[in-house]
Amino acid sequence: MRLPEQNLRPDLERVANWIAPASRVLDLGCGDGALLSYLRAEKQVEGYGVEIDIDGVASCIEHGVNVVQSDLESGLSGFESNSFDYVVLSLTLQSMRRIEFIVQEMLRVGRIGIVTFPNFGYWQNRWQILRGRMPVSETIPYEWYNTPNIHLCTLHDFDRFLTAHKMRTTAQMVLHQGRRVNVLPNLMGSLALVRFEFE
Repeated sequence: MRLPEQNLRPDLERVANWIAPASRVLDLGCGDGALLSYLRAEKQVEGYGVEIDIDGVASCIEHGVNVVQSDLESGLSGFESNSFDYVVLSLTLQSMRRIEFIVQEMLRVGRIGIVTFPNFGYWQNRWQILRGRMPVSETIPYEWYNTPNIHLCTLHDFDRFLTAHKMRTTAQMVLHQGRRVNVLPNLMGSLALVRFEFE
């Protein structure tokens, strides 16, 4: 059973476009399994999800998505090296404590990593900081005192992170309200999508 198409977020639609048919995909922090359900129906992808939230796990099972309940902070030791073509981490990177560890684990178990994260370089975030406030926006919807986000970064920060760890960007895109931003993406886009692999 496939989840209704309207449940696929705009960033996940773009992620799906980056994934080749009949590939093996691991979706970290997969939520209700919408991406994997879509990929299975549209691209005959074999996929597995990892989700900590019990309601998300239950939704995955209800829709026939293979899922493991686990905390990503403990790593991906349950998965063998090179067992996936793609490993996806959508809107979760910024809440991870050990970013270097999880990104390296992504490319241990998979050939290609794909992440999506709020772009802290977005102009409205910068403007709120200039006004003396921590940003609250569509992609960063929490107040400073109740946010799960502990590692916010810009598109340029993530590029530098990849270079420093001997990884390279193979595709990137920035969105705002579901639409692609082509002009001044680090300034005008609120959500970053990056596909990467080892050099």
